[in-house]
Amino acid sequence: MIKNIPDFLYEKLLRQYGEELTNKIIKGYSKNRPVTLRVNTLKGNIQNIKTKLINLGYNVKEVEWYLNALIIENIDENKIRQLDIYKNGEIYLQSLSSMIPAILLQPKQEENILDMTAAPGGKTTQLASLTNNKAFITACEKNKVRCERLKYNIEKQGAKRITVLLQDSRSLNEFFSFDKILLDSPCSGSGTLSTLDEKLEKTFTEELINRSVKTQLELLKKAIQILKPEHEMIFSTCSILKEENEENLIKAQKSGKIDIVPIEFNKETFKDIPLLPVKINGTVCICPNELYEGFFIAKIRKN
Repeated sequence: MIKNIPDFLYEKLLRQYGEELTNKIIKGYSKNRPVTLRVNTLKGNIQNIKTKLINLGYNVKEVEWYLNALIIENIDENKIRQLDIYKNGEIYLQSLSSMIPAILLQPKQEENILDMTAAPGGKTTQLASLTNNKAFITACEKNKVRCERLKYNIEKQGAKRITVLLQDSRSLNEFFSFDKILLDSPCSGSGTLSTLDEKLEKTFTEELINRSVKTQLELLKKAIQILKPEHEMIFSTCSILKEENEENLIKAQKSGKIDIVPIEFNKETFKDIPLLPVKINGTVCICPNELYEGFFIAKIRKN
């Protein structure tokens, strides 16, 4: 182990980012992030939730780039789960980084939207919230247990017009056609590692990365196939490794069917989000730190 992460990962990060950024990433791995949550506008509103939390004695901070996100500094997730506002679905525990893909997809009412890897439902219900339950959402999950969890969260959040499919989205019929697709792909999780995890050397392996790369490319190809021409999708992972992100996009681009749409990730809109350098202009890679998990996001248009 090098600096509490597997040796091979340290070498990968060093080759991709250099020593200074690698040390910054490892420092980010070591941080204990505060609780972050999304207010579910289908059931509650931001001011009422803030007031309730403040009255309970919690330190509440707003997030400048997202009105309905909150940071709670002096509480853990277990205590949040005991609150009525959690039990009745007014709030959803979600990392800040993972809220960004659904926002960048810019879902609209009456659109047909596919969430390709939907469980446990954070982004699915966020899409429903962003469209005020007026989009038509298809949510895929191949694992039966996770699919039941997805259904539970959809119902708890009061999300409507959602069709849940117990199916691997890679096997979706090619006659499906969607206005927008959210592909938050399975990945190695290299952006969300914790140096406090004693099992990290056994659980985070090169085999995991290689398997993730293969799955992501297969999902990307299917997404491009069933996305309507001239329409857009979001591809995201909680990895910061180029082979899972930019290199898979480059492979997908060889089909000649897609263009990368530059994401306007300016400092005014997404203030204080730490970014890592990327190989493809217009894509975004978030550096793990005390508030954010490592995350990669790209917007794709089918031509």
